Amino acid sequence: MEIDTKKPATLREVAEVAGVSAATASLVLNRKGDISEATRIRVLRAMKTLNYTPKGDRSRSDSLAVDSLNTVRFLKIARHGQTVNRDHNVFISDYIDGMSYEATRRDYSLQVVTHESEDIDGIVAGLAGADLRGIIALGTELSDDDVHAILACGLPNVIIDTHRPFVGGNFIDMDNDQLVYRALDYLKANGFRRIGLVGSYTSVTNFSLRHDAFRRGMSAHGLQADPKHILSVAATVDGAYADSVTQLTQSTEVADAYVCANDIIAFGFIRALREQGYTVPGDVSVIGIDNLPMGAAFDPPLTSLDVPKQRIGAMAIRILDDLIVANTPQPPVKVLVAGDLVLRKSVRQLSDPE
Repeated sequence: MEIDTKKPATLREVAEVAGVSAATASLVLNRKGDISEATRIRVLRAMKTLNYTPKGDRSRSDSLAVDSLNTVRFLKIARHGQTVNRDHNVFISDYIDGMSYEATRRDYSLQVVTHESEDIDGIVAGLAGADLRGIIALGTELSDDDVHAILACGLPNVIIDTHRPFVGGNFIDMDNDQLVYRALDYLKANGFRRIGLVGSYTSVTNFSLRHDAFRRGMSAHGLQADPKHILSVAATVDGAYADSVTQLTQSTEVADAYVCANDIIAFGFIRALREQGYTVPGDVSVIGIDNLPMGAAFDPPLTSLDVPKQRIGAMAIRILDDLIVANTPQPPVKVLVAGDLVLRKSVRQLSDPE
């Protein structure tokens, strides 16, 4: 198609360049209708390419010029890959689904960029000059230095799946205290008293938060946390299995029930228990955290604490939008989102619950 560059572009020409009907282009221009994000971006890019100006509406033209690529980026960062890996892709996809839904509602285009084993300075440098309104970073494997680098990137930003109570940034995380307390509450109500923790030494802030939450939760329930019943293992299935075998072999006894730092660790731990001659849930009951889909198909189906991941993703976009449109600096926002227990078959029902 030839465009006469001496004449102002028409909406029909925009539609032809974008490969849509004039009616669709009009809906995008007027922010109406159920238009897919991909179609919307094509139309806005065509408007920008043709320098399209809506007739008699210079202010809206300015708005389109500024917001034609109204893009926010999600940084899926795997620093060591112990937790941000294919085993957790479904978990992270739920975050992305929540972001995508809310981004579309708020007229943003969502980019997802994966960074594996990259230097954080290189990741931040890659943001310079990008046509972005703001970023959301996956904080699961970020160190304190990494977090500070993201916060200083020069763009409005929100970090999810981690929490830094003393750092002046915007964070959204699951409420680890509430999750662990909920598990302990259920176990105690069903008569369990000897309860252990299978935590992880992997460098993930949520693991250390869950370890602290376990100790506080046990105390709040009037229960004693026995050091013999606290394990620390790798965060992969095979690593958790190998470390659990070693520590179970060295221990003189096991607890009646364990809360695991996540489902992946629970899968490895249950495998190790069986190798040592224990049945689940006959001898030992197990609760995981994350409610991964594979838990429902595990043997036995894993009781787990469900994290509202799509809600966290959507909330990240809402907070980021507030930062983008604000005319003045905003105070940091820290949000902890509660979850609930999904009951399956990995916890034995005792005969004498309180």
